[in-house]
Amino acid sequence: QGNYPDNLERQIRDILNQVENIMGQTFGDAENPLLVSVRSGARQSMPGMMETVLNVGLTSKTIPGLIRKSNDERFVYDAYRRLITMYADVVMEKTAEIELSEGKCIRVKLDAIMLEMKDQNGVKNDADLSAENLKELCDIFKSTIKDTLKSEFPDDSNEQLWGSITAVFKSWNGKRAISYRNIENIPHEWGTAVNIQAMVFGNMGNGCATGVAFTRNPATGENNFYGEWLPNAQGEDVVAGLRTPNPLNQMSRSHESGSLPSLEEMMPDIYVKLDAIQNQLEYHYKDMQDIEFTIQNERLWMLQTRVGKRNGTAAIRMAVEMTEEGLIDEQTTLMRVKPEQLDEIMHPMLDMEVEKQSKVLAVGLPAGPGGGSGQIVFTADDAESWHKDGKRVILVRNETSPEDVHGMYASEAILTS
Repeated sequence: QGNYPDNLERQIRDILNQVENIMGQTFGDAENPLLVSVRSGARQSMPGMMETVLNVGLTSKTIPGLIRKSNDERFVYDAYRRLITMYADVVMEKTAEIELSEGKCIRVKLDAIMLEMKDQNGVKNDADLSAENLKELCDIFKSTIKDTLKSEFPDDSNEQLWGSITAVFKSWNGKRAISYRNIENIPHEWGTAVNIQAMVFGNMGNGCATGVAFTRNPATGENNFYGEWLPNAQGEDVVAGLRTPNPLNQMSRSHESGSLPSLEEMMPDIYVKLDAIQNQLEYHYKDMQDIEFTIQNERLWMLQTRVGKRNGTAAIRMAVEMTEEGLIDEQTTLMRVKPEQLDEIMHPMLDMEVEKQSKVLAVGLPAGPGGGSGQIVFTADDAESWHKDGKRVILVRNETSPEDVHGMYASEAILTS
C-alpha cells in the first residue's frame, strides 16, 4: 500500500551485481545482457495465484546483444513476445487495476493475434513461427497494448524490473489470491516475498526443454516420479494447455500424450540427473514435492520446489506409505491428511457397471474424484452467483485459469475443453 524502504533499491542492485558475477552477464547491458524472472515467494505455496514475469530486461537496447550471443534471432524474439504478453497482462492491466470485460482483456487479445498469425502462415505450433513472424508479432502486440491500455510497453530494463516487483507484491491482494487464502485458511497478514532469478531458457531450440513434475503421483499417491515436459518451450507453455505436453516417463503416459516421446527416452542422461534430484528433494523435505525445471543446451536447471497439492485419495496413500518407508512418524502421518481430504473420498461416484453400459458422449482426462451434476455456467462469476442462489452448477471453460478460483470453489464439477 505504501512506499518501498529507502534502502531497497540499493539492496536489490547489490544482490543483482552478485547474480551478474555468477552468470557472467550484466542486467541492461547492450553487449551481454542478463535477463531475470520475477516470482512470488509466500511462506505457503499458492500455485497459480500469484504473478510471475519472465524474460525481464529485453529491450531495443539488449535484443541485438542477445541475438549475437545466442546466434538465434528467432529465440530472442520468441522470448520478447512472451515478455510483452506477460508484462502487459500482469503489470499494465492487473496491477494498474484496469477492469476489462470478459473476453476483452489484453491477454485474450494478444493470444487471438498470435492464433491469427499462425493461421496466416499455415502453422500449428508457436515454435513453427519464423523470426520475421515473431518480430512482426511483437510490433503488433505493442500497438495493441497502446490502443487497449492507453500506455506504452516499457523499453527500459529497470522500469520493467520495478514494474514486475510491484506487480508480484500487489498480487498478494489480488482477487484470486484472496479467494484462495479464504478457501485454504491461509492468514492474509502473512504477505509475500519477491524472488528475482536469472533466466535460463528452454526455448533456444534443440537440446532445450521445460517441465513440471511431482515426486509422487498427485492423483493416486503412487510412489512414481510423475510429470510432463515440452521441448523448445518455456514453463508457461506446459501449464497453459495450448500444446499437449510429453510424458516425463512411461508411468506418466496418458490418453492425451499417447505416443509422444518421454524425457527418459529423449534425454536419458538428463532424466537420470532429474530423478536423483527429485529423490533428494523429497527426502530432505519429507513430503511430496512439486518441482519445475528447465533444460538449456542439454544442461539441467532447477527453478523451484514446493510441497505438492494432492487429492484426498493420494494424501492418505502418501501419508501411510511414507510412514512405512520411515520417512515420517505416525504423528506427522495423522497431520498430513486434512478433514476435507477425508470428505473427498466419500464423494458420490458413478456406478462402474452402469458406466460401462452407457453411451459415450466424449472422452477426457479425470482431474479429481467423484461425479457431479448441475446447471452449466460459462463464467466463474456466474458460478459463484448461482451457487449463492442455491443452484448446483457445473463450470464449463476452454481451460481453467487461476482467475476462476472463486467459481471453481462454488461448482459441483468443472469441465474444460
